[in-house]
Amino acid sequence: MDVLRPPNNVTEFVLLGLTQNPHVQKILFIVFLFIFIFTVLANLLIVITISLSPTLSAPMYFLLTCLALLDASFTSVTTPKLIVDLFHQRRIISWRECMTQVFLEHFLAASEVIILTVMAYDRYVAICKPLHYTAIMRQGLCQLLVVVAWIGGILHATLQILFLMDLTFCGPNVIDHFMCDFFSLLELACSDTYIPGIVVAANSGGMCLLIFFMLLSSYIVILSSLKSHGSEGRHKALSTCGTHFTVVVLFFLPCVFTYTRPVATHPVDKWVTMFSAILTPMVNPIIYTVRNTEVKKAMRNLWKRRVV
Repeated sequence: MDVLRPPNNVTEFVLLGLTQNPHVQKILFIVFLFIFIFTVLANLLIVITISLSPTLSAPMYFLLTCLALLDASFTSVTTPKLIVDLFHQRRIISWRECMTQVFLEHFLAASEVIILTVMAYDRYVAICKPLHYTAIMRQGLCQLLVVVAWIGGILHATLQILFLMDLTFCGPNVIDHFMCDFFSLLELACSDTYIPGIVVAANSGGMCLLIFFMLLSSYIVILSSLKSHGSEGRHKALSTCGTHFTVVVLFFLPCVFTYTRPVATHPVDKWVTMFSAILTPMVNPIIYTVRNTEVKKAMRNLWKRRVV
C-alpha cells in the first residue's frame, strides 16, 4: 500500500495561515524570510566552526553540531512554505506534501529530544564524574547515540503517519494553521479519533513530559554536586548547564503544552508552533555562541584565518 496515498476523495488541504490581512502578510514575509536565512546560516556557521576548529573536539561540541544540523533542518520543513504562502490568498498543500511535512516534523523533533537528552548526560558525566569523562564519553559512544537519535525519530514519526493513514477524511479540508498539524488533521477526520488521540498524547506528550522531568532531575543532581567544586569551576559549569537548560526549556515547554491535553485545536496553537518550529531554532545558535567563550574564540580565529 502506498503510505502517501490519500484516503477517499481528499487530495489536498487548505491552510488558513497566520493571518488574512494583506498588509500584515507583507510584514510577516520580510520578518520570516530574515529569520529563516539567519537561522540556517547561524546553525551552519556553528557546524563549520566546530568542524574546522581543533580546539572544539570535545564530545559536547560534536553533539552541538548534530543539534545545529537538526535545527537548520527543522526550520526548513515549515518556514519556506509559510513564506511562499504569504503571497497567496488561497494556500494549498497536497495530501502527499502534508504527510511528508508531518513525518519530517515529528522525525526531526523526536531526534532533537534524544540529542538534548544525550547532551544533558554529557554535562552530567563532565561535572559529576570528571575523571571518567574521556572513558565514558568516547567518540564511538557519541556516534552510536546520534544513530539511536535518528532511529528513534524515524520510529516515532512512522507511528504518527500510520495512525493518520487509518483515518477517513470526507471533508471539510480547511486547516486553521500554517502547516499540517497532527491535531488539526484528527479534527478533520470522519472516523473515530479517540484511540489515535490517546496514542499521540502518550507517544508525543508523554515522552516530552517524561524526558523533561528526567532532564530537570539531572540538573538538580548536577547543581547539588557543584558544592564540592571551586568557584571558577562552579561558574563554568553553571554557565554551560544554564545554556543547555535554557535550550531545553524553550524546546520542551511548547511540546508539553501542545501534546499533553485532549485532542483539540485552539487559535493559540499556531503561535506556539511558530515559536517551537521557527523561533527556537533561531535562538539556539545565539544562546550557544553568546554564552560559550570557546565557540566565540574559535569563530574569531576561523574568521581571521579566512581573512588573512
